[in-house]
Amino acid sequence: MGDKPAVGLLRRWCRAGLADLTAARREIDVLNVYPIPDADTGTNLQLTMAAACGGAEDGEQESVSALLRTVSRHALLGARGNSGVILAQLLRGAALALDGKAELDGPDLALALRAAADAGYVAVEVPAEGTMLTVIRAAAEAANDRAAQPDPTLHAVALVGAAAAREALAHTPEQLEVLRRAGVVDAGGRGLVVLLDALVSVLSGGRSEDALPAPSEPTPMPEVRLDPDDPAYEVLYLLDAPDDAIAPLRSALARLGNSLVVVGGDGLWNVHVHVDDPGAAVEAGIEAGRPHRIRITPLKEIQYSASASAEGCVDVPAVRGVVAVAAGPGLGELFGSAGVTVVEAKPGRPSSATEVLAAIRTAGTAEIVVLPNDPDGIAIAEQAAARARDEGLRVAVVPARAQVQGLAACAVHDASRSFDEDVVAMTAAAGHTRHGAVTVATRDAITSAGWCKAGDVLGVVEGDFALIGADLATVGRDVLARLLGGGGELVTVVTGADADAGLAAAVLEGVRATRPEVDTMVYDGGQPRYPLLIGVE
Repeated sequence: MGDKPAVGLLRRWCRAGLADLTAARREIDVLNVYPIPDADTGTNLQLTMAAACGGAEDGEQESVSALLRTVSRHALLGARGNSGVILAQLLRGAALALDGKAELDGPDLALALRAAADAGYVAVEVPAEGTMLTVIRAAAEAANDRAAQPDPTLHAVALVGAAAAREALAHTPEQLEVLRRAGVVDAGGRGLVVLLDALVSVLSGGRSEDALPAPSEPTPMPEVRLDPDDPAYEVLYLLDAPDDAIAPLRSALARLGNSLVVVGGDGLWNVHVHVDDPGAAVEAGIEAGRPHRIRITPLKEIQYSASASAEGCVDVPAVRGVVAVAAGPGLGELFGSAGVTVVEAKPGRPSSATEVLAAIRTAGTAEIVVLPNDPDGIAIAEQAAARARDEGLRVAVVPARAQVQGLAACAVHDASRSFDEDVVAMTAAAGHTRHGAVTVATRDAITSAGWCKAGDVLGVVEGDFALIGADLATVGRDVLARLLGGGGELVTVVTGADADAGLAAAVLEGVRATRPEVDTMVYDGGQPRYPLLIGVE
């Protein structure tokens, strides 16, 4: 059975929005001077949208309401930075407004935009005009005005909302002095315009003529640096806590720093704040509930200069790149959407050192982290890294032995950290991800689990054949149960080229029923030979 029209539309919007944010990432990063000039708003929005798309591709949702709930939850779990956390809250507001909706029309879209804007303003402790909040509010007001007029089609409402967002974005320098001095529009607002234009494009079947193109050249602007009086650290964490614990948490964090955003609900929250004492910010979370996936980033190491070129243009070259070996086209797109240089693995053999070295050179950065994502590829990646070091590059190989370990490492990659800190964090994330897979035997053979015949389904746990069965879903559930035996907070399932549409849902059905505290993400990896790859973090 195919998607209902609106469900299919929203899935296409998620894909288009992620693709357009990926294309505009560098441009948006360059615009980023508020609240701090750390040049990562485009990257944070892209990564947050990539997480949201993981929910959109789950394939189980049969209504607009169900799809938006899943998308907003995945965005909440994967939100990065101030802008990403706010985007997650906008999606949550829209999801709550459309609760129970099976389809989507123009007035529904207007209602969703209004709820998104309201949710955004509530989430930010000290809302500022001239930001992405201003842009979403302008879109919502215009959309609601159009919805009250005759023939408020979905396309008509979306078109008016996107146009109002572009106009509001153009006026953001008049509302924030730091934008006026820098000669730029708000970076987060620009990202929202990209997403609204993507919706118009999907509805119309083509690019909006008024859409703001991503410039091919850096944007001229004067030098912008961090204020020495600003807080020294950005603190992000997920928080399991009852709703009534959030108001005291907000008060405690507001006393510690600024740029405070707390989003979520129903017991799960995403907390973002800039502070001088990150330990105190985490302790406040402990008093409220259970903080996890804690990220602490030193802000004062960041310098954002507009004097990078002789023409006085901002050119923020990536100082650190990531190279990853991808076992399938879907995995390649997934890594690529995170700004990773991808090496396509050939079926049946690991990538060569020459191919990995070529990707390291293509990354175009002075520092590179390599993710082999295969046990046989680790030594090959080390050979390529050694040759790259001879060329003056700084290269480290994270010993990721599976594709899901590489995905986990990418999720914590942060170029604002020191090289060593980033490598350690990525290595830890990969190492803390237990991995498994399901495949089909091509011939009779003896395995660690016993004798198998051609056509038997084999379950792989941590690189060893551990199960033999007759059904993909049953073996997949057994593999997942073994991986979860040691605990876990997040299950990632990557479906292969030969996987049926309902395979991932069948494997995850028991977990969702018996372990509701475990989050799940499903991706279409397109890899050959393995209908399922499974990771547990």
